[in-house]
Amino acid sequence: MRAWLERLEREQGLDALEAKSRRGVITSFAAVALLLLIGGIQLMAQSENSGLLPLLIRLLPIALFLPAIFTRRARGHVWLAFVSLLYIMQGVMLAGVPGHAVIGVLEALAALGLFISSMAYARFRSRNLKRQPQA
Repeated sequence: MRAWLERLEREQGLDALEAKSRRGVITSFAAVALLLLIGGIQLMAQSENSGLLPLLIRLLPIALFLPAIFTRRARGHVWLAFVSLLYIMQGVMLAGVPGHAVIGVLEALAALGLFISSMAYARFRSRNLKRQPQA
């Protein structure tokens, strides 16, 4: 795996790989957030007296990583990858609930994409920062 990544870096360049993985992070982050929003709205509709709590519980953990995404911090993307594992597990569990299989599978796949792209971004960003001379 390491040799493949190093060959990929030589062929495409760190800047291009960093940009591609950043687009992947933004796309998959938006997909996960949208699916969590849909799932939260469904939960709110099922229980009448819960208010916004189901929506808040689902969206708050991932929303806390917006500053790390906007500031392009590699360490924040690593933590985002770890948190996305929770959403993968949630999607797999939700896929087993009758009537929620489709949204569960989509959530698991979107969170898997977020995991892979954020780990790739963290790798390429940190290697790119180490390569650049410090002023």
